[in-house]
Amino acid sequence: MAAHADPGGRAARAARFGGPEGNEQLTAVTGVALIAPLAALGVTILRIGQLLDAHMFIGMLLIGPVALKMGSTGYRFVRYYSGSRDYRRKGPPALELRLLAPAVVLLTVVVFATGVVLLFVGPTHRGILVGLHKVSFVGWLAVTALHVLGHLPGLPAALRADRRERPWDDHGSGRGSRVVLLASSLAAGVVLALAVESQFGAWAHFHHGG
Repeated sequence: MAAHADPGGRAARAARFGGPEGNEQLTAVTGVALIAPLAALGVTILRIGQLLDAHMFIGMLLIGPVALKMGSTGYRFVRYYSGSRDYRRKGPPALELRLLAPAVVLLTVVVFATGVVLLFVGPTHRGILVGLHKVSFVGWLAVTALHVLGHLPGLPAALRADRRERPWDDHGSGRGSRVVLLASSLAAGVVLALAVESQFGAWAHFHHGG
């Protein structure tokens, strides 16, 4: 009886989110969902004078799905290094991607945190935050490009990670939960961007005036 005990709720978590395969698929799908808004954000950088409002809106919108992707990869990290049998069997990412991961996480946090702080303190109190935001954005763009290129060969397999003999049967696959997580992260980003849109005016006025 004790041999079949599951005190950590491992079976329940696997059924809810699909285990390591579901986690891999969620991370991959979220990454694909980020491509279009990240590309749009890059376009706003090229024409920041005309597209400053769009830059701020997209930046805030991205917080939701970026947080989800960091959460899914962080969950895999914790489960693997805490000795989860299923995640150990799945194995870790490639060594070079693991070495790159701390820089990706750090620069992601810095670029979004400085962007949010700048939005609320306004242009008159920008200080060194503007320089830090710009420098961290350049570094973030570089490491994110390497991160994407490193994962690109395995992306098709990751998108199909949750292989089921009966794909229409969601029981135990966690597919529904993953769809809800992704949709919720995108919706949260949109809501957040709309909620802070009133803060854009000061920056737009400052930029056009200067």
